[in-house]
Amino acid sequence: MSSSSPGSPPPADGLPSVVRRHLGALARSLAHPSHPPTPLLAGASRRWQRLAPYVVVTLLTALFVPATFQILTMDYQVGRGPAALLALAQAGPLLMLAHRPLQAWWIVFGADVVGALVLLAPVSSPAPVPLPPLRQELPWPWSPTVVISYLFVLLALGLRETRRTLLAVWLTTGTAGLLLYLIAPERDASGVVLLPVLGAVVLVITAALRERGEAQRRLVEQETISETERAGRTLLEERTRIARELHDVVAHHMSVITVQADSAPYRISGLPEQAREEFGSIAASARESLTEMRRLLSVLRSDGTEGERAPQPGLDRIQQLVEATVRSGLPVELSMGTDVPGSTEGGLPQAVDLSAYRIVQEALANVVRHAPGARTRVSVTAAGSHLTVLVVNDRAQRPGSPLEATGTGHGLVGMRERVRLTGGTLDTGPLPDGGFRVAARLPLSAPVVPSASLASEDP
Repeated sequence: MSSSSPGSPPPADGLPSVVRRHLGALARSLAHPSHPPTPLLAGASRRWQRLAPYVVVTLLTALFVPATFQILTMDYQVGRGPAALLALAQAGPLLMLAHRPLQAWWIVFGADVVGALVLLAPVSSPAPVPLPPLRQELPWPWSPTVVISYLFVLLALGLRETRRTLLAVWLTTGTAGLLLYLIAPERDASGVVLLPVLGAVVLVITAALRERGEAQRRLVEQETISETERAGRTLLEERTRIARELHDVVAHHMSVITVQADSAPYRISGLPEQAREEFGSIAASARESLTEMRRLLSVLRSDGTEGERAPQPGLDRIQQLVEATVRSGLPVELSMGTDVPGSTEGGLPQAVDLSAYRIVQEALANVVRHAPGARTRVSVTAAGSHLTVLVVNDRAQRPGSPLEATGTGHGLVGMRERVRLTGGTLDTGPLPDGGFRVAARLPLSAPVVPSASLASEDP
C-alpha cells in the first residue's frame, strides 16, 4: 500500500496522458470546422463585397491550375496525365476557400503529399530532347506553386478558424515535410523549412486581424447595447421625475380639498348632521389618498433623496430662467404673449404650466451644452385652445465648452414624455443654417395621464 503527499510529483503516466489529450484535441479541431459553411463576408451590406471572395478564389484557381501543370511537366518532367491530375488536385480546391477552407486544406494537403511522392519517381523521357536540370536541384517536397497556393489556403484558414485549428494545421504541415525529407535527404529540402516559416507568418498575421475584427465587432455590439440601456434608463428616470412632480401638483389640490372639507362645518352654519358626515367622509378620503400618494412616492424616489419643498415652477418663472441663462454667457431673447393665461388664474392646467417650464429649461440647457454662445430665442404664445413653446438657436459661436460633455445626451426624451403627458405634440430638429429648433404645442385643457401609467407604458 502506497501513499503520496500533496507535494509529491504526479505519476509517471501523467505527462503522456496530457500529451495524448492535447493531441486528441488538435486532431478533433482538424475534423470539425469552427464556423458554419457560410461564405466569407456573407454579412456584408453590399452585393459586390459578398461576391468578392468568389471572384478572388476563381482567379486563384484559374492562375494556379495551369501554372502547376506547367511546372510539373516542364521542370519536374512529370507526365502530362499525372501532371494534370496533380494540378487539379493541388489547385482546384482553392475554389472552396470562400466557404469551406478547412475541407479545402485537407484536399490540398493530401494532394501535395502525393505530389511529393510522385516527384520521387525516376524521370522517363521518350523524346531525345535536352533534359532540364536534375530533380535533385529543384525544390522538394514542395514545388514553388505548391508553396504559394498553400499560403493562400493558410490565409483563408487564418480568417475563419480558431487558434487550435491553426496550430494543428501548422504542426501537420511541418511534420509531413520533415517525414518526406527523411525519405529522400539527398534532395533540395529548402521547402521543408520555407513553408512552415512562411505559413507561421501568414497564420499569425491573419489570426491577429481576425481577432481584432471580432473584438471591434463585439465592442460595437456592446456600445449599441449600452446606448439602448442608457436611453431606457434615462426614459425611466424622466418618467419617475414627472411622476414625482405630478404628485406635488395633485397633492396641492388634495390638500385644499381636505382643508375645505374639514372647515366646512365651521364656516357654514346650520348644516344638517348628514351633511357634516359627508364633509367628514370627503376629508377622510382626501387624507387617505394623500397617504397612498406619499407611500407611492417613497418607492419612486431614489435612496437617500428627499422631496423638494419649494413650489413647482411654471411660466411665471421663465423670465428668471432666461435671466440666469443670460448671466451664464448665452444670449437669449424672451417673447411672452400677452394672451398666455397663468395657472393662478385658473386658465392654465398645472401639468401644462410645469411641462412648458421644463421644456424651456431643458432646451436652454441643451443649447449651453451643444451650442455655446449661440443666439437663442424663446417664445411662448397662446392661440385658441393650445399653448405654443418655441426655442430656436443659431449656430454655435464658440467651438467648444466644458459643459458640452455633460448630460446624458437624451434631453429630448424628457421633452417628449412631458408633451405626451399633456396630449400635445413636439417638433425638434436641426435648421439649415446649423441651428436647432424645439417647438411644443400643448393643449390648454389636456387631460392629465395618471402617474401610475408612466411606469407601466412601454417607451
